[in-house]
Amino acid sequence: MAIKITDECINCGACEPECPNNAIYEASEDWKFSEGTTLLGKIMLPNGNKFDADEPQEAVDDEVYFIVTDKCTECKGFHDEPQCAAVCPVDCCVPDEDNEETEEQLLSKQRFLHGT
Repeated sequence: MAIKITDECINCGACEPECPNNAIYEASEDWKFSEGTTLLGKIMLPNGNKFDADEPQEAVDDEVYFIVTDKCTECKGFHDEPQCAAVCPVDCCVPDEDNEETEEQLLSKQRFLHGT
């Protein structure tokens, strides 16, 4: 499953540079699928949703840092554990029960995001 950041986040920013998918953003920050990935132009996500990878998307949260579920792979393909959770000083990077994915789905998403 993807990781989410709870409202207990203290906005320290420790998690953001650790994400190999550039899936973590500061509160209220617009984001793009192309940031930190090889995605460009018109894309279709593995779940069938279509986007322009270069078009800014609306922030997911305006209070605390957030993780873009469609870009989170729990660091599969890069690390043995989610790096955001490993560095979070208040343990607010937790599994997102609303977005359960198998290891194969997460690895497939990683390959999709990085063209490997």
